[in-house]
Amino acid sequence: MRFTRNAFAVGIAATLSAVAFGLSAPVAQAAESATPGGVDCHGWTHANNPDHGIAGCTNNTGHPVTFRAEIVCGRAPDVSGQWVTLAPGQYSESQGVCALYSSGVGRVGWTIQ
Repeated sequence: MRFTRNAFAVGIAATLSAVAFGLSAPVAQAAESATPGGVDCHGWTHANNPDHGIAGCTNNTGHPVTFRAEIVCGRAPDVSGQWVTLAPGQYSESQGVCALYSSGVGRVGWTIQ
């Protein structure tokens, strides 16, 4: 009986931790990707190719902005996408593909000039 109570308590603690983490994660992620009046960027892995990383940005400034995707590849050299110049209000994407021997995209970031 004692084992069941301990297992139940551990299960409750794990559930509460997961709920607390789940509630705080989207807020931190949103703050990281969106800058009011700046450049709003998001990175993701292609749905059909785990070696293909994409960064998409919207220019919310009053001047042209240039950016590119920065893809972290597992077990292979990291890659950078092509430079893309955005006019004010414009959206576009930069892409890169990891080497065939990589373990896939680990993270997609971006560099803004």
